[in-house]
Parts: sequence; C-alpha cells; structure tokens
Amino acid sequence: MPTILVIAARDDWPTDRVVKALTDGGAEVFRMDAAEFPQELTLAGHIDARQGWAGGLTTAHRAVDLADISAVYYRAPNPFALPASLSEPERRFAAAQARAGLGGIITALDCRWVNHPAAMSRAEYKPFQLATARQAGLTIPPTLITNSPDAVRAFFGDVGGSVICKPVATPVFVEGDQLKAVYTHRVIEADLDDLRGIDTTAHLFQAWVDKAHEVRLTVAGDRLFAAEVHAGSAAAHTDWRSDYASLTYHPTTTPDDVAEGVRRYMAALGLRFAAMDFVVGHGDEWTFLEANPCGQWDWIEHATGLNIAKAIADELLGCPA
Repeated sequence: MPTILVIAARDDWPTDRVVKALTDGGAEVFRMDAAEFPQELTLAGHIDARQGWAGGLTTAHRAVDLADISAVYYRAPNPFALPASLSEPERRFAAAQARAGLGGIITALDCRWVNHPAAMSRAEYKPFQLATARQAGLTIPPTLITNSPDAVRAFFGDVGGSVICKPVATPVFVEGDQLKAVYTHRVIEADLDDLRGIDTTAHLFQAWVDKAHEVRLTVAGDRLFAAEVHAGSAAAHTDWRSDYASLTYHPTTTPDDVAEGVRRYMAALGLRFAAMDFVVGHGDEWTFLEANPCGQWDWIEHATGLNIAKAIADELLGCPA
C-alpha cells in the first residue's frame, strides 16, 4: 500500500476531500500540520551511505516511516507551534531550526509532489508567472510593475487609457482584528492627477482586457478542469473575488492551443497543481492573468461537479489520466 504524506492546516476542508479520495483509492494517509511540530509531532530522521532519509514521523495516534512515503500533498500548513516558555529570540531561533530540520528532511524526499514547496515558492511571483506564460505561448496583457508615478502615466498613454491596478502579491492582509482585501480596480484619467502612494512600494498595472467572462482553470496532473466565471455585478466584472454572491459558473473546455501552453507552463515551473485565471474576450480569445500553485478549488468543484479532488488524489497515487 502506498503511503501518502499530507501536509496541510488541520481545519482545511478541501484537504479532507483529497484525503477521502486517497483512502477510497486504497492509500494509506499520514496527515500532519506543521503546527503540530515540535509539541505533538516527533521527528527522527537518519541518512547514511547505504540509504536515503528514513526514520519516523510520529504523533500520539499515528506513525510513518519516511522511506515508505510515495507522494506528498503540500497545501499551506500552519506555522510551527513552539513552546510558550521560549523568549522571542529563542522562538525565532527554534522556528528556523524546525524549518531547516523538519522542512529540510521532508523536501528532500524523492517522491511525487503536489506541489514541491521550492517549486511553489518560485511560482508564486507574478512577474515570473507572466514571463513563463509568455514563453509557454500563452497570451498575456501588457503589464507594468513600478513605484514611479511618471511610469504609470506613460503606461496609461501607451495602452490607450484602459488600465487596471492590482496587488503584485497576496491581496489579503490583517489590520487590527480585521481581515481585509485589496481588489483590482480600474484606473481612470482623473486618477493620474494624484498618484501619491505609488512611490511607497511596487504596484502592478495592466491593460484592461475587454471580457465576455473569466475562466478558472484548475490543473491537477495532466487534467485540466475549466469553469467559466460569469459576473453578475459591476464590481465582479472588474474583480470577481469582490462579489462571490453574484457569480455563476459553467464547465467548459480548454482550447487546444491554450491547453498546450498551460502544460508547457506547468512543466517549466515543475508544478503538478495550479489554479489559473484567464480572461475570455468576446471573440473567445483567452488571456492569462495569473496562476496560484496553492489556489482554492473546492468551491469550483461544488458549483460545477468537476471532480478535482479525485484528480489530485489520482496524481498522488500515480494513476494515469
């Protein structure tokens, strides 16, 4: 029986679906959260000239030998939960040791990955995504990343005055006790008169692509699950994440040329899973916006019936598409 190591937050219910699909497929699953280390999870790994990393990961209820792990599903675990008795400098030191020790051994495992943390880390950079998508043959919108107000004004003129601005990195942050999000917004000519704040950090500007709808394309191994996302409000038409209640979804097919570009993109970044966003124009042309190597997919499966969880499980089990 293959043993699949699942590393995710304890309360991540999309991961619950993947685990069920794995066990339904006959796999042994060892699930852990990084927050369990070091107080609830024990590591004892060893390597020598005769064999690679072996030894165990053990909790109060389960144990797995590193040598028996055939695949790893890695999906946004929580931070290490260190003893409260440590001082802040000690906590920083201990966290670094945990990351290098536990994280170092796990990432050294020679097995199937969905996705390897090193590949995910590189693939999260939007500038790198756009360059890779372009090289893979996907259409991308003209894009400017800058902290220069003058560059914004020049770009506005170059693309004909139809521009959006959005965060370069995660759009979510915590202020006080509130979770806040920064959504994509349209830039109009009047905005160019006052661009204070642009010089404080990097901003991403893109030419607005006139859209019929958008597509969330979930890639799991060699399988592509495309869902049209139709906006039911003006806010959602600019950024569908700003008004989920107005959205409707329909399964669709991926054009052959886009599918080939997507597979080249995934191969170039060493990914076996990604949630990709495309704008589809009124002439059915697809424009790549971004790809999240740890993106959400469960609500798409629920809304469309696309069996993404099983596809992820099949990839971990090495089942052919």
